[in-house]
Amino acid sequence: MSDTSDLSILGSTVREAVQHVECFPTPEGCTAVRFSTEEVASLCPVTGQPDLSKVVIEYTPEASCVESKSLKLYLWSFRDRSVFAEALAAQIAAEIRESARPSWVRVTVTQRPRGGIELQTVSEHRNQG
Repeated sequence: MSDTSDLSILGSTVREAVQHVECFPTPEGCTAVRFSTEEVASLCPVTGQPDLSKVVIEYTPEASCVESKSLKLYLWSFRDRSVFAEALAAQIAAEIRESARPSWVRVTVTQRPRGGIELQTVSEHRNQG
């Protein structure tokens, strides 16, 4: 059984957004992780109108994996943030990179159409170590 003593969200009643994801040791044999949700809300930095986006997070774990409940609450934190879709992808990728330290991470944000235009943006990083 892996060490989960650093996890404070999973198994607890948390009713607010969090600013960082939690991680646990990567199980032996885990070579790829993919999260997908169509329910990430944020605010347009110019108009203040709500934006809804699909977010796909893919990474190749090294020592740590992202715990999914903390990820859900982290993504929830964007609902009150003014952020362009491009920055949304970059900020999520940076959080995964800094917290889990994967060898590779890609975050794809597909913003629902507004004015008939769908926007898709990608932020990808490889560990240079």
